[in-house]
Amino acid sequence: MRAESTLGTEICPTEAGIRPVVWSIAGSDSGGGAGLQADLKALQAFGVHGCTAVAAITAQNSVAVTRMESVSAELLDAQLAALAHDQPPQAIKTGLLGSVDNVHVVCQWVDRLRAQGLPVALVVDPVLGSTTSTSFADDALVQATVQELLPRATLVTPNRAQAERLGLRIGQAYGAGQPSVVITGGDAFEAGGLVSDWLSSPQATGWLSLPRVDTVHHRGTGCTFASTAAAALASGYCVADAVVLAKMATTHALRHAYAPGRGAGQVQALPDFAQHIESLPWLQAQSGAQTAFPDLSNPALGVYAVVDSAAWVRRVLFAGIRTVQLRIKDPTESTLAAQIQESVAAARATPGAQLFINDHWQLALQHGAYGVHLGQEDLEQVDLQALRQAGVRLGLSTHSYWEVARAWALRPSYIACGPIFATQSKEMPWIPQGLDNLRYWAGVLPLPVVGIAGIDGGNVAEVAATGVASAAVISAITKAADPDRACRELMERFR
Repeated sequence: MRAESTLGTEICPTEAGIRPVVWSIAGSDSGGGAGLQADLKALQAFGVHGCTAVAAITAQNSVAVTRMESVSAELLDAQLAALAHDQPPQAIKTGLLGSVDNVHVVCQWVDRLRAQGLPVALVVDPVLGSTTSTSFADDALVQATVQELLPRATLVTPNRAQAERLGLRIGQAYGAGQPSVVITGGDAFEAGGLVSDWLSSPQATGWLSLPRVDTVHHRGTGCTFASTAAAALASGYCVADAVVLAKMATTHALRHAYAPGRGAGQVQALPDFAQHIESLPWLQAQSGAQTAFPDLSNPALGVYAVVDSAAWVRRVLFAGIRTVQLRIKDPTESTLAAQIQESVAAARATPGAQLFINDHWQLALQHGAYGVHLGQEDLEQVDLQALRQAGVRLGLSTHSYWEVARAWALRPSYIACGPIFATQSKEMPWIPQGLDNLRYWAGVLPLPVVGIAGIDGGNVAEVAATGVASAAVISAITKAADPDRACRELMERFR
């Protein structure tokens, strides 16, 4: 999975006032709770510039829809032509289109823009009816949506009822040439009071869950979800991260919903949605999710040395570093077990030492290691319950919103975020996250955060200034002319 954008406190970073442009092609809600009106609020909260093309006009309030008329295909085409001339989009979000002819117009414009070399993301929110049970789509419109619009989509965001009508299924894999699909669960009852959304995308497949927000005011939830996903895609996030952000924004908007009329009220999209840990969803795929691993003996990990031999473990401990990872990548290394055993013994003999074994969790258990550090790819093979029962501390690597959500589900002892800077230690598919993203996660996550990759004596003080618990260092120690001095200088600069 490749991260296509950085993360951070500024969800949509801008340069010289330039913001990504997102077109919303949807229906106008005279009550202000859904449709174009909700789309614009969500786009503004994310920090992109929203443009609108009215595909249908509704007469409605919080109680009922009294009338709906689609605009002519000619008028919709004229709106999109005007926008394309001056404000071409990075993403398009569709909602209520109102007619088969309007579906054709949207498809033509998506094809035209892409033919011009614009990598336009298309998010389809298949609005087939209102929350007050008014139908907006006959069989012909549903068929046109399935046959023409969905094949062009980057992401489709139906709820359970909409997915059934469109022939989309939970658990079905959508491969190359097909859109990513997230089937949201807000319209379905789920035991335990959860709302779970199922995603199939090129980067990840699985369930994202959060506790249901106890409110009857939910108009505009689907619009907010799809618009936030479109804003994220326009800002460079991959689909999996866009969906995590969309769930965060929608959950936060539900918590701030209000009622301007006598019927169901509307959600309120707010720009601080990503700053709250209670809005970060977790993946339900992992067994034992929500059962926390033990806390660290010392959560102020400080300089975290990552080394590849027991001799290096002893050396950095002697130099004063108290957080160490033994990382021997070759599982066929003949001395692997002996080096783990020797490293565990060295750490036990050093007051305050916290030693983590990278990857080799079975040997770590066998030799009584204090902790284990795993990458995302390791989570499919590890026996997490065995680690918990043994009281082993767990650290997890993350590179994106989706991976942090996956790690957060397991409640590890710490989460490592990276790469912070470009690194020569190994080839990585991830672009550097940078200090702003590290500061963001240190502020949001209620557990120790470790910055990793590309950290050395020249930037370790900047890493410490983000508020993280630790800075993981590799080559700045192991390739230093004087490693013992390098350890001392790194510790001093981190302090």
